[in-house]
Amino acid sequence: MAFIKEESEDVKIEETFTVKQEDLLEQTDLIEEYEGSKEEEHHVKIEDQSHLQTDGILKRRDKNRFTCTQCGKSLASKSKLKIHMRIHTGEKPFTCTQCGKSFSHSSNFNNHIKIHTGEKPYTCTQCGKSFNQSSNLNNHMKIHTGEKPFTCPQCGKSFGIQSSLKIHMRIHTGEKPFTCTQCGRSYHQSSNLNNHMKSHTGEKPYTCTQCGKSFGIQNTLKIHMRIHTGEKPFTCTQCGKSFNQSSNLNNHMKIHTGEKPFTCTQCGKSFGIQNTLKIHMRIHTGEKPFTCTQCGRSFNQSSSLNLHMMIHTGEKPFTCTQCGKRFSQSSNFNKHMKIHSGEKPFTCHQCGKSFSIPSHFNLHMRIHTGEKLFTCTQCGKSFSHSSNLNSHMRIHTGEKPFTCTQCGKSFSQSSSLNLHMRIHTGEKPFTCTQCGKSFSQLSSLNIHMRIHTEEKPFTCTQCGKSFSQSAHLNKHVLSHNGKKPFTCT
Repeated sequence: MAFIKEESEDVKIEETFTVKQEDLLEQTDLIEEYEGSKEEEHHVKIEDQSHLQTDGILKRRDKNRFTCTQCGKSLASKSKLKIHMRIHTGEKPFTCTQCGKSFSHSSNFNNHIKIHTGEKPYTCTQCGKSFNQSSNLNNHMKIHTGEKPFTCPQCGKSFGIQSSLKIHMRIHTGEKPFTCTQCGRSYHQSSNLNNHMKSHTGEKPYTCTQCGKSFGIQNTLKIHMRIHTGEKPFTCTQCGKSFNQSSNLNNHMKIHTGEKPFTCTQCGKSFGIQNTLKIHMRIHTGEKPFTCTQCGRSFNQSSSLNLHMMIHTGEKPFTCTQCGKRFSQSSNFNKHMKIHSGEKPFTCHQCGKSFSIPSHFNLHMRIHTGEKLFTCTQCGKSFSHSSNLNSHMRIHTGEKPFTCTQCGKSFSQSSSLNLHMRIHTGEKPFTCTQCGKSFSQLSSLNIHMRIHTEEKPFTCTQCGKSFSQSAHLNKHVLSHNGKKPFTCT
């Protein structure tokens, strides 16, 4: 009878195990691991009943723990130990058939698959934003509740997610554990390293549907789209000025607070933004790490290089809706729009002249003060504008970085190239209001207008004769000196 009873128990066990095996086909990995642990407990019971010896890994039920031989971590089941061991072995048995990325956990693999399918089953009830993982939704909900349970012990800043605090702490410790194998540059976050690697590969998978410009980072495309939509979702509560990036608003707020925590050790100048100090230091070091691949010109800022490249590409993404004039920079476009509005809020208290842009007003004031801050190291000539010094330096270097794409002629200044291009395009934007004659240069129109006004501002000091152009006066003066500069040889 004892034999029959034991046999019936084995049948029950086998039936139960079979049912569980069928259920496993429709369960998640977590349930699979749980069932696996239960199965092991069941076998321990059988071995206890039959007084079998364990294999040195399975222990009594009250001490049913499985220890990793490499790091000593204790786990509740053999299946969990098996998954844990993949950390040490580097095994990643779950591979995505679409992009080839591999994972050590099937749960991570399943979450990854949702990137390709676009599946986002977890939706926020407050704002409608959807997520592919429940954990991401839980973290997102803290934005609405304002919950920030993780606080930095050094600066007091709080975070909604523990991982965000962990990353933040690297600012204080200076830790940058993610290093580029190609150039050696290090980062606080793995995501920043991944984005940086695209600069070496040239990968730009995110393309703007309106202008065709491509980006290596999806968030950069999102921010770029605000140029086309005009969206500026971040508004200053003190002055009402709006920005298309939260970082720009944060930097702007330091204008109101006067906060400038980053100080130059060489000249003592302080800055509100650490990156601005970093760029400023290049003035002292002379470092210009960003070089144009077409003309070899170097810049101390990547943004300056990007703007410069538009000279070669001819790209002008900002178009005035009133006159059709196009610009490569949004700042120049905004300045131009004030021409149509007539807005000139900056007035000189000495001569009453008004300006639409504060930088133009500041430069104008140097006329009255005689201030010339920028001096040429080769000839000692001084200038009130840094741009004028840069242009002047090309006289000494002979550099002509601005080349016409149609005829190959080169120029030392971009303005000279722009004027030259009108020869090829036939553009004559300056028209005489009296006779309708058009000119490619404003100076040519001004000279022409003297025909109508009969103005002759250039007078010979020897005979008193007046001329409408300085060139005509110069030729006339030669007749007094008895010189004939144009002689047939």
